[in-house]
Amino acid sequence: MSDISQSKGDAAIMLDWLNAHIAYWHWLVLGLLLVTAEIFVSGFVLFWFGLAALLMGVLTLAVDMPITLQLILWAAASIAFVVIWVKSIKPRWKDRSLSGMAAEALTGQVGLVLESNAGRSRGKLKFPAPILGEEEWLFICTEEVAIGERVKVTDISGNSLIVTRI
Repeated sequence: MSDISQSKGDAAIMLDWLNAHIAYWHWLVLGLLLVTAEIFVSGFVLFWFGLAALLMGVLTLAVDMPITLQLILWAAASIAFVVIWVKSIKPRWKDRSLSGMAAEALTGQVGLVLESNAGRSRGKLKFPAPILGEEEWLFICTEEVAIGERVKVTDISGNSLIVTRI
């Protein structure tokens, strides 16, 4: 027997074995594992493959079908879920914060000094409205500023703002 016909026979044996031994609960376990793995992986893609596997688990519980059809349906459902996610759901989750644009959001803002930098390297200021989710920020100033003075943000250094007195 040639190698090609032998490998075709092996593939048929493997498919027969899979058809006999893969049950609906295998799909459910795979789905739960993929959905759980999404916690550790960014991108929100494994979730959709896991959801498709859970769908296949429910479908194979209701309808008996060969493993090849199960795999084709799982792949199609996975691709459909990802496409639906990318095209219709994900665009609605736009980032409404100014994250990644901290310098642009903070530069030029005016705040009120809450804690003076007298004798210290940093003080604390407060903005009238939260900026990037915070009202109070640490600041660095080359001159000493007193509590209640107004300061203007000129730059950012790490998590502190560089300010000047107005």
